[in-house]
Amino acid sequence: MAKTSVAILGLGIMGGGMAGRLLSQQFPTAVYNRNRAKAEPFAKLGAFVAGSPQEAAARAEVIISMVSDDAASRMVWLGKDGALAGSSRGSVFVESSTVSVGWVKELAKAAAEKGCELLDAPVTGTKPHAASGELFFMVGGSATALAKVREVLAALGREVLHLGPGGSGALVKLINNFVCGVQAASFAEALALVNASGIDREKCLAVLSNSALASPLIKRMLASMAADDFTPNFPLKLMTKDIGYAQREAAAIGSPVSTAAPALEIFKHAVQEGLGDQDFSAVMKSVKHH
Repeated sequence: MAKTSVAILGLGIMGGGMAGRLLSQQFPTAVYNRNRAKAEPFAKLGAFVAGSPQEAAARAEVIISMVSDDAASRMVWLGKDGALAGSSRGSVFVESSTVSVGWVKELAKAAAEKGCELLDAPVTGTKPHAASGELFFMVGGSATALAKVREVLAALGREVLHLGPGGSGALVKLINNFVCGVQAASFAEALALVNASGIDREKCLAVLSNSALASPLIKRMLASMAADDFTPNFPLKLMTKDIGYAQREAAAIGSPVSTAAPALEIFKHAVQEGLGDQDFSAVMKSVKHH
């Protein structure tokens, strides 16, 4: 059995890791990135480097997008030379970017009109998980579309959870990231309080890093701080965007998330201070200056 042909649209931290993983597992892979220089290294690994999303999609049964937001997703799917135009009937679109539920529904409709199906399949995990096939996929869409792409997702992830109809994956991802954002913002304020109070910082951190609040997320923030290394695994500007998207979805559902607003302000302030391209944990550097 020949392996499913795949296109990856967007070769950032996550898309690049996913493309590398598929190539290592011998999937025929076409890649597209807005900045072509980022795509060239994948040619050496055996990828076809496409000049447009349309050209990448024309070579694939499964088309995966991993870009920054709704606007970037709209561009790769529906823009000039977009993937929709190049896709053939029966192919499956997989939107793995963290996007809004409204956009997922709009894209699903466009896919259906072309005789294709869309899965919203965002992931948890960061750069190393993408490269090693250890992502966790949260999937919204039909079971039949999921069955068609399961072989591909199984190569990319340790787990694929079908959450329900279209939009379910996108919503759960936004809920997850909203809580992560609130946690990160509150911990940044806690550290600022520790620093301002004059108590023994190391002893205080020893307590906090061993208490119930020491989630994997907080541990990652502490590790970034200890190493003074804020190389992005998950860029701060994207966390900011996700908190905003989550806030809007919650308002639309009629179940507001009131803790999102102060967290969003803290993250926006960090972006204004020029920390947007650093890891989200750099929010700690921003709160210090208040």
